[in-house]
Amino acid sequence: MSTHNRLTQWLAIGVVATTAVVSGSALAQSSSTSRTAQTPPAHYGFGKLASPEEIAGWNIDISPDGVGLPPGSGTVEQGKALYTQLCLACHGENGKGASAAALVGGDGTLNTPKPVRTIGSFWPYATTVYDYINRAMPWDKPQSLKPDEVYALTAMLLNANKLIPDDAVMDAQSLPKVRMPNQKNFKAAKNKENMIPGVRCMKGC
Repeated sequence: MSTHNRLTQWLAIGVVATTAVVSGSALAQSSSTSRTAQTPPAHYGFGKLASPEEIAGWNIDISPDGVGLPPGSGTVEQGKALYTQLCLACHGENGKGASAAALVGGDGTLNTPKPVRTIGSFWPYATTVYDYINRAMPWDKPQSLKPDEVYALTAMLLNANKLIPDDAVMDAQSLPKVRMPNQKNFKAAKNKENMIPGVRCMKGC
């Protein structure tokens, strides 16, 4: 066999061997990828299960019936002092609004071209006032208030909206009993037939 023929033969053998190796590697990689896609890893190497204490720190929602309200109480007068200290700068005198939204007023405006949605005119449940203050206020120090302080601010705002008397005391028993004027206009949509179609106002509302 000539030198040229031997060289050609060896080149052919090399090409076949290389092709086999590449094909085998590709097949192995494809099989591995398929297995990975079908069987996700048991864990990703980071994170941990939340402890009951950690979950409790986030489980702070208050139900309309008062479930979740903590022990404590607050009066209208106590709330007025706290409001002046913590809320007036943003929400204005007596909750009428300033750089932040009005919290008081808006009676009879919901069916007008420019409704004013406040605690008194729009919100369906008094317990939501506690929930929101406790969860998000004051804006620069959310969740920093004690239950008595939250009850007091809730009492002040409900009183400013003429929903409770001046001597009212808000606590876990009395707060859920406060009836909000607009509660009847909130409907539970249990199925598509009960849902009211509409278009959300996005400009000039």
